Amino acid sequence: MGFSQNLFLSITTSVVLVGVATACSDGQCKILDECSSNQDCGAGLYCFSCPAGFSGSRCVRSTITNQFKLLETGRFRLINKLGIPSGKLQNWILHHKLNLLFNNSLPFNKYAFLTTHNAFAIDGYPSHTGIPRITVTNQEDSITEQLNNGARALMLDTYDFRGDVWLCHSFKGKCYDFTAFGPAIDTLKEIEAFLSANPTEIVTLILEDYVQAPNGLTTVFADAGLMKYWFPVSKMPKNGQDWPLVSDMVQNNQRLLVFTSIQSKEASEGIAYQWNYMVENQYGDDGMKAGSCPNRKESPPLDDKSRSLVLVNYFRSISMKKLSCEDNSENLINMLRTCDGAAASRWANFVAVNYYKRSEGGGSFQAVDLLNGKLLCGCDDIHACVSCDCMNLFFLFGLMWTIGHGQISSSNLLPKSSFP
Repeated sequence: MGFSQNLFLSITTSVVLVGVATACSDGQCKILDECSSNQDCGAGLYCFSCPAGFSGSRCVRSTITNQFKLLETGRFRLINKLGIPSGKLQNWILHHKLNLLFNNSLPFNKYAFLTTHNAFAIDGYPSHTGIPRITVTNQEDSITEQLNNGARALMLDTYDFRGDVWLCHSFKGKCYDFTAFGPAIDTLKEIEAFLSANPTEIVTLILEDYVQAPNGLTTVFADAGLMKYWFPVSKMPKNGQDWPLVSDMVQNNQRLLVFTSIQSKEASEGIAYQWNYMVENQYGDDGMKAGSCPNRKESPPLDDKSRSLVLVNYFRSISMKKLSCEDNSENLINMLRTCDGAAASRWANFVAVNYYKRSEGGGSFQAVDLLNGKLLCGCDDIHACVSCDCMNLFFLFGLMWTIGHGQISSSNLLPKSSFP
């Protein structure tokens, strides 16, 4: 080997070693940086491989943006930006108004929430029947992990089985040993533990309900200790009105919303019939066609504004884990925009997906950021609602709502010269 060859090898080796030395690691990697383990990625990210979207393994998002905590930060930022002291009565009133706008004090239907489709159908969930399960799964994380990572609505399929209420991924309204996941009370107790440990969080359950036993659902909810969090049907709005303020729901500890697919249970058990309160697009393959957002047949038309909540499904008829990272990325964002148009310019409050953490980067978490940005300040990302570019728009948007809904009067407002 000649001198020139030795020199070339030395330079090549040095370049490779420098590249390795400068590659991110130890929690320093940012979104879409290459990684070799979860420990390489920063907070809120994990190391993932999505061949349909990128080569190798990269850091992608693993948690939601908490819109309430983010907006609390924005409140202080706006106060500082406007230079409002807190000493005088008039300034105290202004601080109070800003609290209303920024501190989870808008109606529940003014926010968006990540929803896990078939949240109970989890990879590796142990058999509770002693018979191997022959059915598809839709999620990888436990219920507790889903909630901890920011899912705030869970879709559950409830069945009569073995003299109790079970969660089952079955067909024709009947649960079998080989399609059963487990007693519903196990999952409901996980939800109760989360609500107990997180006293400001609200969880929504959307039930595909096949339980026929009289009071079967209310019994299992009571046995799980969840009735103390129950949001009553009597407080749910009719005719497209706004929902109660999130802050009031939290203060009253009415932090569990439950919807059933059986209409009669609203009267017999006090469980809200889903389509009295929300519209929903078609689920499965028919709901994933680009440029089209038809309503589910059980749902009122998407543009029916007598229902205050909008649910958008975006998942395949037959769950395909390897394709979910692509499904949960740009295609999902595009469908949310399409469904906004179909729902009479109303952005979704719930977006339901399979394998919620799989994506090409931001995924379902970025989709919820988009929805909250649109709902709260008309921007393309919730983070923009607390940026300088969007701050005044957000302030005026919220101010118009609070005045229009009687939360504050139009007197003693900031003079025009106060706006930067």
